[in-house]
Amino acid sequence: MSTKRPPRAKPVRPRDKRHGRGLATRQRIVRAATTLFVRDGYLVTTMASIATEAGVAVQSLYLRFGSKLAILKAVLDVAIVGDFEPVPLLEREWVRELAATQDGPAAVQLYAGETARILARTHAIYAVVQAAAAGEPGELLAENKRQRHEGQRMIAEALGRKPGFAPGLTVDTAADLIYGLVSEDLYGLLVVDRGWSTEEWERWCSGILVGILFPKGVVTSDVWTSGVKLRARNGASPRRR
Repeated sequence: MSTKRPPRAKPVRPRDKRHGRGLATRQRIVRAATTLFVRDGYLVTTMASIATEAGVAVQSLYLRFGSKLAILKAVLDVAIVGDFEPVPLLEREWVRELAATQDGPAAVQLYAGETARILARTHAIYAVVQAAAAGEPGELLAENKRQRHEGQRMIAEALGRKPGFAPGLTVDTAADLIYGLVSEDLYGLLVVDRGWSTEEWERWCSGILVGILFPKGVVTSDVWTSGVKLRARNGASPRRR
């Protein structure tokens, strides 16, 4: 039997403990603000109410964020990526996977699936930003739209390099089409207003984008009715005007 002692764990330094507590406090504030913004709206929610909900002093909010608008931005950012990790959306693993594959339709399906999950997370807080856009959040809304189009153009560039990409379709036009189809507004119309599930929206969006971006071998009727067919299988009858 070995008489060697196992190596001792490195002691946690006070600075590391403070950093960990700081991150935990920041997360608690973001979660509390998310609850209040969605429930009460941006204008009604105050720094004091966020502090009370998070169980921290108001000064902590100003020290960590500086303003209520900065907290709203943090809430939206966390909703977009889905966690508190300091990794930008376009540096996530699924984006690298999308860029690496040579299967265009599969890349579109991956993108539609990830985007469906993003929209499911962000729709409620995005509605808060839209409702308050006449005030301070207007700049945040404009910046979010700019960043979204910029990111979708990068996706369009990656898709445009894959075999079978639609001849004559420019990256700029593809980016604009993605920007219009893969949007919080259209997601809200179909999922929130019309009662589609996120899965139904994902399949419909994927079918539309594959039909536009990689049209070879795609049956047009399947592209336009994929979401409706899924709804029918799930027992939801499409309404007719």
